[in-house]
Amino acid sequence: MKVNDLVRQMELSGVMGAGSLAKAVDIFEAMIKDKDSKVFLGQAGAMVPGGMRQILIDMIDLRLIDVFVTTGATLTHDLVEALGFAHYIGSEHADDSKLHKQGFDRMYNSYMPNKAYEKLEDFIESIFNELSKAKTIREFLSILGRHSPKNSILNACYNNNVPIFCPAISDSGIGLMVWGQLVKNKNIDVNAFADLKEIIDIAWASKKNGVFYIGGGTPKNYIQQAMQFSKGASYGVQITTDRAEFGGSSGAPLKEGISWGKLDPKGRYVDVACDATIALPIIFASVKDRLK
Repeated sequence: MKVNDLVRQMELSGVMGAGSLAKAVDIFEAMIKDKDSKVFLGQAGAMVPGGMRQILIDMIDLRLIDVFVTTGATLTHDLVEALGFAHYIGSEHADDSKLHKQGFDRMYNSYMPNKAYEKLEDFIESIFNELSKAKTIREFLSILGRHSPKNSILNACYNNNVPIFCPAISDSGIGLMVWGQLVKNKNIDVNAFADLKEIIDIAWASKKNGVFYIGGGTPKNYIQQAMQFSKGASYGVQITTDRAEFGGSSGAPLKEGISWGKLDPKGRYVDVACDATIALPIIFASVKDRLK
C-alpha cells in the first residue's frame, strides 16, 4: 500500500483526525493545481531538528510552493546541516547540565553540537561583504542562499527563485552571527519593513491564494496579514498542536481568519491537529503521488 492509498482509506473514514488529514491532502492538491493560485508556505517549529528538512527542500524543488515564510531558527538549523553538521537522536530525559558540559544543545529529544555555531560564524564572516550589500531581509536571504551549500533550504529557494521571507531573522543563530560582525565595526543596513511591500504585492496581484501553515507563530501571521490585502485565501491547510482558547495566532483555527478578511468565506480550508513531523510526510507523499 502506498501512502496515497492509505490517505484514500482515511478519506473513506472521513471523520476525526484521519478525515482532516485526508481533506488536507485534497486541499493542498487543489491549490497546487489551480493555475490562478499562489501557494504561501508558513513554517515554524523545529522541523529541521525533527528530520523534515529534505521534505521542505523537495517541496521547493518541485515548485509545490510559490512563497516561503519561515523562522530564523529553521534557517540556522538548515545552515548547520548544510555546513556538514548533524542533529542526533537523544532523550528528553537527559541530564541537561551534562549535555551542556559535553557541548550539545537539546530540542526535546533531538541534539545539536554547539560547535556548529563556530562554523556558522566563520561562514557568515566569509561572505559578510556580500551580505552587507542587502537592503532588505529578503535580499539578505537571497545572497545567503546563493552562497549556501547545495541541498539546503536557502539554496533551493535561491535556485528556484522562490522568495523567502524571515521577518524575525535577528531572533536566531544567524542573527547572532550578524551581530558578531557588527561588534567588529562592520556594517549592514537592512530595512526590516520593506519586505512587507513585496509579500503584499504578491498576494494582491494573484487572482487566488492558498496558504499552508506548519505550526504558527510569526510566519503564519506574516502571511495572514498579507492575505488581508487580497480577497482572502481561497485555500487553507494548517497543521498545529496549539489550542484556540488562549487567543494566540498559532492555535487560531483558519475559520477565525474570515473575521479579519484573511480567508475567503467560500474558501476550502482545514485544520489538522497533529504533530507536523507525522502529518507533513503523509501529506507530502500523498500529493507527490497524485501529481506524478
